[in-house]
Amino acid sequence: MSEKSQKLLSLAQQLRLYKPPDSLNNPTRRQNGIPQSAKPKTAAVLICIFEGYDGDLRVILTERSSRLSSHSGEVSLPGGKREEGDADDVETALREATEEIGLDPSLVDVVTVLEPFMTKYAMTVVPVVGILFDKKAFNPAPNVNEVETVFDVPLEMFLKDENRREQEKEWMEDKYLLHFFDYHQSGSKMYTIWAITASILIRAASVVYQRPPAFLERKPTFWNGNPDKAIDT
Repeated sequence: MSEKSQKLLSLAQQLRLYKPPDSLNNPTRRQNGIPQSAKPKTAAVLICIFEGYDGDLRVILTERSSRLSSHSGEVSLPGGKREEGDADDVETALREATEEIGLDPSLVDVVTVLEPFMTKYAMTVVPVVGILFDKKAFNPAPNVNEVETVFDVPLEMFLKDENRREQEKEWMEDKYLLHFFDYHQSGSKMYTIWAITASILIRAASVVYQRPPAFLERKPTFWNGNPDKAIDT
């Protein structure tokens, strides 16, 4: 294995000190509004960061298989629902990344967990941040039943107003913006990262680069829990 990047070592040290704001990491707030009949559902996604050839920080993404019954063909972070045998959210994220794209957990240095996002279907999604120091050791092996393509994008793009579109939406009198980021891979197709995946990456980029996005985010309040609105399943 080659010598570890000083940029990634510094980033790892920075992120290990990260603590989500209390207002965004309150379990009571996140559970408020979920019907008592609904079983709490948790998923975890892996934000796997590595250093590109040009020294930029990049994150691994997947294009979901067209065979899937839900969200087929969409771009997502590696991850999935927590299973009974998973010890915690970190184990869920690493297990799913192994199953989906063949990423060996021993290659990933997990440095922090960001505040959870909650969907309007009462699914809590926990972003786990890991650093891939040796990118060359990772040979993507996508599970064809779940993943069409494995690719990567610069993390900083989620703070820029370039190649970004937005659409105003409303749900239960809550007006918010959905962000769409277009990424053209060299000699390949264009990918669009949007909805909760885009929002998670906006947050991750804000934490990594320690600055807010160059655009108005205005994300839906239910993604971080809303104590004033009920959530339908």
